[in-house]
Amino acid sequence: MKTTTAILGMAALLVTALATGYWWGGQGSRHGSEATSKMAETAKPQRKILYYRNPMGLPDTSPIPKKDSMGMDYIAVYEGEGNTSNQVALSTEKIQKLGVKLEAVSMRELNRVVHAVGTIQINEQRLHTVSPRFEGWIERLHVNATGQPVARGQALMEVYSPELASAQAEYLIAVQAGMRQLAESSLTRLRNWGIDEAQLGELNKSGQARHTMTLSAPVAGIVLEKTAVQGMRFMPGEALYKIADLSSVWVMSDIFEQDLALIKTGQTARVKVNAYPGQEFAAKISYIYPTLNSQTRTASVRLEINNPAGLLKPGMYAEVHFATGGKTRVLAVPSSAVIDSGNRQVALVEVAEGRFEPREVKLGQRAGDYVEVLSGLSEGEKVVTSANFLIDAESNLKAALAAFGASGSESKANSEIFNPKPETRNPQREGR
Repeated sequence: MKTTTAILGMAALLVTALATGYWWGGQGSRHGSEATSKMAETAKPQRKILYYRNPMGLPDTSPIPKKDSMGMDYIAVYEGEGNTSNQVALSTEKIQKLGVKLEAVSMRELNRVVHAVGTIQINEQRLHTVSPRFEGWIERLHVNATGQPVARGQALMEVYSPELASAQAEYLIAVQAGMRQLAESSLTRLRNWGIDEAQLGELNKSGQARHTMTLSAPVAGIVLEKTAVQGMRFMPGEALYKIADLSSVWVMSDIFEQDLALIKTGQTARVKVNAYPGQEFAAKISYIYPTLNSQTRTASVRLEINNPAGLLKPGMYAEVHFATGGKTRVLAVPSSAVIDSGNRQVALVEVAEGRFEPREVKLGQRAGDYVEVLSGLSEGEKVVTSANFLIDAESNLKAALAAFGASGSESKANSEIFNPKPETRNPQREGR
C-alpha cells in the first residue's frame, strides 16, 4: 500500500514538472519569436526614394518633398514602385559613352533681342508749310533752293499785297487820329494775316506803311519743297515752302507677327546705319500700328530718335535691335533639353541615378540658349541636355512594346538591340 502511494506521488510530481517546463518553453519561444521579428525588422534594408509625385496624378514630380497648390503633400515613389514602362535605365559606362549631360531646372532672367530692319523718315510732327493768308506777289526770294537749311525767323521772301498795304495805311491813320478802336481792329487784321511782332514794331516806329512785307521761316530745318518763284502771284493758302525739322527723326520698322507680343510702346531700342559703322543711336518706340501686312506677316512700328547733329538722313536704311524681357525671373531650361516633335515638347528628367523619364512640358518665351517652362518641370530637377534623342528613342520603343503586351522574348530582343552581345561560335555549324 505504501509502495503504491509513493509511486502515485512521484507520478504527480513528474506531471507537474512536465507542465511547468512546457509553460516556460512556450514563454521562451514567444519571446524568442518577438526578438527574432524585431531583429528582422531592424535588419530589413531601407527602400530608396526615387522621387515625389503629384498627389492629384498630374505629370509633375519633385526630387525633394513638397506640397501642391492645395497644400497636399507629394507622394514618395520608392525604387521598384510606380509605372516605369517608359523609363530608361542606363549604366554609368553607357552614360559616358553616349555623352549624356545634365543641367538643373532653375529660375532665370530671359532677355531676348528682336532684330528688324527699317528706314529713317521725316518726323511728320515736325513738318511745316509756309502758306500766306492773303493774296499777293513775290517781289524777292531770300531762300531760293531746295535742301537749303534755314533758321527759325529767317527771312524767306518779300511779298507785295494790296490788302496789306491798305491795312497798314488804315492802322497808321487810326493811330495818328487817336481812334483807338479802329487802330486795334487794323492791328488785329495784320496779325491774323501772319505779320510778326518785329515788323509791326518797325511800322509803329517809322510811322510809314511799307510797300512789301517779309515772310519768315516758322521753324529751323531743311527746305524740302519750294514752289515759290520770284515775280509769281500767289493765292491765300497756297504752299510756297515745305520745311522739315530734322532734329528729331522717325525710324519705320517692320516686326514679324510672332515677335509682336514682345514689343511695347515706350520700349527702347538700338539703331545702326551703314553710314556710321560701330555707332549706335538710342531710339524709343512711340507707336505700334494696329494693322498687319497680310503678305509679309509684319506690323509697322514707329520709333523716334533725337538727331541734333543731323547725322541721320531721311531714306537711310537702318538695323533695329529691340531688347525685350525684364528683371522677372522665370523657370527655364536649355533649349537643347527639349525634344520637339511638332505635336508636343518633351524633356528627359533624371528620376534616379542612371534612370531617366520623358516628361511632356509646356514652353513659353525663348531667349538665347534657354526657354521658359510653364508646366511639366520643377525647380531643381535635372534634365538631359545632350544625347537626349537616343534616350528618348529607347524610351518610346520600350513604352510601345509594353503597350502591345510584349512577351519576355520580345523584351529580351529589345534589350539586345540597344545592348548587343558579342557573337558566339557554334562548333557543330562550323564542322558542317
